[in-house]
Amino acid sequence: MNFEFATASRIIFGLGRARDVGTLAREFGRRALVVTGRHPERVEPVIAAVDAVATFTVAGEPTVQTVRDGVQWARAQGCDVVISCGGGSVIDAGKAIAALLTNGGDPLDYLEVIGQGRALTQWPAPFIAIPTTAGTGAEVTRNAVLGSPEHKVKVSLRSPLMLPRVALVDPELTYAPPACRLDALTQLIEAFVSNKANPLTDAICREGMRRWREGGNENWALAALCSGLALANAGLGAVHGFAGPLGGMLNAPHGALCAALLPAVMEMNRRLAPNRERFDEVERLVGDVGNVVRTLDAPPLRAYGLRREDFSAVAGKAAAASSMKGNPVALSREQLLEILDRAL
Repeated sequence: MNFEFATASRIIFGLGRARDVGTLAREFGRRALVVTGRHPERVEPVIAAVDAVATFTVAGEPTVQTVRDGVQWARAQGCDVVISCGGGSVIDAGKAIAALLTNGGDPLDYLEVIGQGRALTQWPAPFIAIPTTAGTGAEVTRNAVLGSPEHKVKVSLRSPLMLPRVALVDPELTYAPPACRLDALTQLIEAFVSNKANPLTDAICREGMRRWREGGNENWALAALCSGLALANAGLGAVHGFAGPLGGMLNAPHGALCAALLPAVMEMNRRLAPNRERFDEVERLVGDVGNVVRTLDAPPLRAYGLRREDFSAVAGKAAAASSMKGNPVALSREQLLEILDRAL
């Protein structure tokens, strides 16, 4: 056994714990940038708990330009702490803003695939992540997924330095619609069958899948947290390898894309992978994945406008995605096309 495990400096979980954010923020700096979703009034109690604050709204999934705007606003307001209170998009935006505040330059200097992929050299500004959805686990991951409309793709700004100082998970704030729940489940499954899995991530995935199956707000919040812990240390797989390029092409929630792809990817991996007992264990913990997706009424990819003539471009971009490195088996172009066909 040879592995590493890294996560946020501090994880706080519990009903009502979001009320601690003011005290936490004072430990890190004088003025906080609070990054919120398009309805900041939903998290007004969190904003009110912070003494000196400027707010920045992320209206949808973050783009490279979103980060540029956020960094400019944070500097103009003299912010030295960043707090994200929202879904995965809001948390990823805050993570990237905190990183660029101290490292300078443009997001494209550091982005993988479409940018220069330079490493961050300075610690980001102190960052506190408070999720309001039980899905992405972004509160404990070391990357920020950003869209680039001109490249029609979503890619990551990634660094070990980007792990939050505090992940503050309060199930009173979180909600778990089907797309979010399926995103968390996909992450738990992909990390569990990943070729980078290790004993610590295995234990976290098993507990996360068990909690996911039991259901309820606290369990779903904990399952999402577990999914972030696991993927940050064991990687993901082909579902997320596809979801990045598809997310840049289609107007679809990330979790919905994962749900549409998951059964087809699972079937392909189970057919080819040497560790088939892992897939049997997933089924024992959460049930038949195809049935789970159907029960939650996840639409197929064609519902979001994907066409067969798009398959070649999608497969090419997916093959180059960093998430593919964790897939339990290497998939050929023909196998990638077959997955798309089954998920359509």
